[in-house]
Amino acid sequence: MKAKEAHKLSDEEVKEEVVRLRRHLFDLRTQAVTEKIEDSSQFGKVRRDVARLLTERRRREIERQSQA
Repeated sequence: MKAKEAHKLSDEEVKEEVVRLRRHLFDLRTQAVTEKIEDSSQFGKVRRDVARLLTERRRREIERQSQA
């Protein structure tokens, strides 16, 4: 997910996507423990996507506070 894509999501969609990606990260960790993971580079990709979404959520929060 690119930052531009995160900008287009609504607040609720951002929240749902963070939950979905965190669940996916948990599943990846489980696969790593059982040695069934195929692509270990997904860890970094998913973590970066979560960080992008959390940054977008925080940016919107700050924007709302500055408008009030």
